[in-house]
Amino acid sequence: MRTPTHRPRGQQGTRRTLRHAIGATVTVSAAVVALVTPAAAADTAPHTPSSSGAGAAGPDTVTTHAGAGTAQERARVDAYWSPERMKLAGAMIPEITPVPEDDNTPDDPRPLPANTPDPGSVWTHGGAVQKNVGRLFFTFSDGYDGSCTATVVTSANRSTVITAAHCLRGVGAPSDDDTWNHNLYFVPGYRNGTKPLGGFSIRTMATSSRWNADPDTTASSDLAVAGYDTGLLVANPAAGGRPIGDVTGSQRIGFDQPVEGEFVHTFGYPKAGLNGSGDSYVGSRMIHCAGPSRPGPEAPLLWGETCDMSSGSSGGPHLARFDTRTGTGTVVGVTTTDEELAGGQSPTLYATRLGDSAHRLYDWAQSR
Repeated sequence: MRTPTHRPRGQQGTRRTLRHAIGATVTVSAAVVALVTPAAAADTAPHTPSSSGAGAAGPDTVTTHAGAGTAQERARVDAYWSPERMKLAGAMIPEITPVPEDDNTPDDPRPLPANTPDPGSVWTHGGAVQKNVGRLFFTFSDGYDGSCTATVVTSANRSTVITAAHCLRGVGAPSDDDTWNHNLYFVPGYRNGTKPLGGFSIRTMATSSRWNADPDTTASSDLAVAGYDTGLLVANPAAGGRPIGDVTGSQRIGFDQPVEGEFVHTFGYPKAGLNGSGDSYVGSRMIHCAGPSRPGPEAPLLWGETCDMSSGSSGGPHLARFDTRTGTGTVVGVTTTDEELAGGQSPTLYATRLGDSAHRLYDWAQSR
């Protein structure tokens, strides 16, 4: 697979295979959001981790970036994300990629039996999760579009959304506009190119200051392994002025210590099938996985479950204490990578578990 001639700083790299690509490795002019993997680091000039192994020196603080702050900017972003553009977000060559057909898997109103393992299937059981999890769209600095997954979480401002940091930016100086992705747009309950609950531009966003490191000495994989791959967003209100949380409801958020064997449900919008026939997921519907959680043998701060989701699922919620009757749980992590970086059996989808750094970001976001 060829590497692009231009790549946003801090988002360099190619993936040996897209089958289990999750986060922000960039392939073919940054058209695909893949995951934070060793391949991402290998494609930069010789990789020497920072002395701390966790990015920029100094204390871990909140780094922020402005999004669509005016009515004109909000209208422009909303108009940009047409149904066809959303369906093709993440295509390596969108100009020649066929628009995917709708996924019409029938809904099943019956609740999924509790603690039922699921390595990956279309979520058909409705509930709150169908409303407050959605696709997060954005544009790379070179003009190609991508997508991740995000979740509305309970907060004081009823406007806070959580995802992965690598869905918002690459490693690099926060003052450099090319470090950040643009046209951020969250569509809760996304389904087959539609916006069932509307679309929400992003007013402001935040990541750990660890991402401000020199990309020549720190890779996104360093930050993922160290547990800093969390991003928080503040969504603009709906057209009528309602906060997003009043429109979609929200999931609880928790910062407790992980417990091995805890049963966790994971949701996301994988779409690697846009770029190859080896993957059936094209981002049309929300996908669900569930199973006992376990730490990564090569990255013990990351915890994951058996799951076959691919690129596009980054930032998706890992929900503990999930009630399949109501579709509510507690977000304890966000998807960051797979077994290529963290080790373990294939397929495994790993999360950055929410700790002190994520708590700082959350407190900042809910106070905006």
